[in-house]
Amino acid sequence: MINESLYKKSNIRRLPELGKLAPETFKAFVKFDQLALAPGAIPQKTKELIAVAVAHVTGCPYCIDGHVSKVKKLEASKEEMLEAIMVATALKAGSALAHRLNALNAYDEDGEEELYKRSNMNRFGEFKELGPESFQAFVKFDTQALKAGLLSCKEKELIAVAVAHVTGCAYCIETHTKKAKQLDVTKEELVEAIFVATALKAGSALAHSVNALNAYDEN
Repeated sequence: MINESLYKKSNIRRLPELGKLAPETFKAFVKFDQLALAPGAIPQKTKELIAVAVAHVTGCPYCIDGHVSKVKKLEASKEEMLEAIMVATALKAGSALAHRLNALNAYDEDGEEELYKRSNMNRFGEFKELGPESFQAFVKFDTQALKAGLLSCKEKELIAVAVAHVTGCAYCIETHTKKAKQLDVTKEELVEAIFVATALKAGSALAHSVNALNAYDEN
């Protein structure tokens, strides 16, 4: 009989089956995931906050459930967690906004071969002219989400860099990497944040495999 529910916490119990079906690959991922989330240049609590933020961009309910539980055990408050999620929200929305630069070029049929250029950012001011109220509302939200609160500006920029690698926005990666550097983020910290994002993006695909197992086994 087909189960109507596609997402249940109990589904994740099927994950160890991957270890039997593809043992070497599964072991390699688990080892990478553990290393990516282990404390290093970035404390483990911050890494788990990054993980929670990224999970809200990948949209994996299993990842959200798992990493919220982990960050709570590391004594992150609900308010800190929400700040991290708001940074992710701003970056996800911001990536869509930034891609409008490409939309403007396409609409104007500029004939350029290069789709991503730093000089495209010079057209950002046009957003204010074309949709002033919406643009100002976004800028206000983005500024509020990234300013220091319970989480420092440095922590928020590390989250922003990680999320930008999941949204795949070249403009966001460039901008937030430079902001992170201005806040004395080291290259080691930067790379560790990116590896957390990598683990979460790959992990969301892995977690969804339990749905694939369920679908495969249905009569």
